Amino acid sequence: MGVNKEGGGYTFLFAAIMVIVTGASLAMVSLTLKPDIKKNEADKKMIDILGSINVTEATRENAAKLFTEYVKERIVLDDQGNVVSSMEGAVDPQNPADPFNVDVQKEYKQKISKLVQAYKNDRSTLLAKVDEQNVNYPLFRCERDGKQYFVIPMVGTGLWGPIWGYVALESDMSTVYGASFDHKTETPGLGAEIKEPMFEDQFQGESIYDNGTYVSIDVKKGGSPADDKHAVDAITGGTITSNGVDEMLYRTLAIYDNYFKKVRNNE
Repeated sequence: MGVNKEGGGYTFLFAAIMVIVTGASLAMVSLTLKPDIKKNEADKKMIDILGSINVTEATRENAAKLFTEYVKERIVLDDQGNVVSSMEGAVDPQNPADPFNVDVQKEYKQKISKLVQAYKNDRSTLLAKVDEQNVNYPLFRCERDGKQYFVIPMVGTGLWGPIWGYVALESDMSTVYGASFDHKTETPGLGAEIKEPMFEDQFQGESIYDNGTYVSIDVKKGGSPADDKHAVDAITGGTITSNGVDEMLYRTLAIYDNYFKKVRNNE
């Protein structure tokens, strides 16, 4: 008996088979490409971290080599600034225990972002709420030209979506050596300017402490005085994104302040 190709049953069966075949094919392709995707993501992350200490020659081809050369220790801290784990040497992108592989964006989305929206106008309460979360805080101790730097990853919320960045502190654990920021969906010409040198370069030489007291770095609407070592100019027309960077800096650096205090007390 022949198959009725004009009937609805045949069309449904054909569509179902195509969905199964296509789904299986895509799953196989995804599985096959997963190691390459992981490597590309790791290379990009290495390039960004190296960029914060002004290693600008890093590419996808040499990122892993340069990262091992400049990043001497990869650390995970808890919210009190205690060292949870530490690794040296080459990075294994497939090893979940490697501090390099802590997904700060994922942890922020799952554990912190809602708190930021609820308490962004109450910093003390926000920090207290953040301290209640089980969050990993990576830190990268680097050496370049005989000097030591500490690179801090951070994540926040802009106008349309997540923003993130890296801030490198000099050996005094206070003065900013370099900063790099990025975003997913901020408005071109406005909030998207956080990833441009005109914004990032302002941070160099700024300090997160004022006479030993943690103050972070303000991102000020309307401009900051030239002699203010704890503030930079906000993005013109990008107020909400600038506020997101300001919040991200204060909340994140406050956690690492706990670690820096411990290091200083042991010196």
